[in-house]
Amino acid sequence: MAENKNNSAEKAKASSILEIRSLQKAFGGHVVLKDISLSVERGNVISIIGPSGSGKSTLLRCASFLETADGGDILYDGKYAMHDGVYASKAELNRCRTRFGLVFQNFNLFPHYSVLRNVSEPPIIHGVDKETARERAMELLKKMGLDGKENAYPFQLSGGQQQRVAIARALALNPEVLYFDEPTSALDPELTGEVLKVIKQLAEDKMTMVVVTHEMPFARAVSNHVIFMDGGVIVEEGHPEAVFGNPTQERTRQFLRNYQR
Repeated sequence: MAENKNNSAEKAKASSILEIRSLQKAFGGHVVLKDISLSVERGNVISIIGPSGSGKSTLLRCASFLETADGGDILYDGKYAMHDGVYASKAELNRCRTRFGLVFQNFNLFPHYSVLRNVSEPPIIHGVDKETARERAMELLKKMGLDGKENAYPFQLSGGQQQRVAIARALALNPEVLYFDEPTSALDPELTGEVLKVIKQLAEDKMTMVVVTHEMPFARAVSNHVIFMDGGVIVEEGHPEAVFGNPTQERTRQFLRNYQR
């Protein structure tokens, strides 16, 4: 029996791309994340919802090392990137960085690079030859519905097109997981639909994703697991139908009521 339990634990561990345990983060005296724990399994979509200032984006920034956490554990593929608040070596952190891609709310494209170069440059920097990187970039742009836009510059594109370029760029290094930090917050409703359609297609393709979002219908339709945060803690989490359809916490119910008005 013990051996079976160990085997089950190993299988569960092997299926987790990211594990976060008891994560802590404060800015000065203001605690932003308090004892956050979560696990991201391969092929799943995790949506993180909650009011502004709840710690959602900070959690994503800590998971991607854009912010330095104060305590807890971060593991990629079962290996520690941070343990008890102490980060692994630079080489190990660089290995972890190859596991994920990032999509920001404000696109963060290089304005002086063409669309093609924006997408192909990251693989080239990581040692991929230029022709292979360009071919991969063209495939991704086609997948994003951006045929014929490879020679355009960001200022010549709509916000929705720019965000789709940003998604293509994030996919260019073949990451195991994509992080989205409110990818539609800078877009109007029509352009929001363009971007959400792309993310839904990625979900159908079983791309592992963690999405910080205010798009409740999207989170309910696409996610395998929903996390509701408020005040730097996870208030409630579970299957989207449970969280949206029958939340157990009054704070969750209040948030969803306010959001649906």
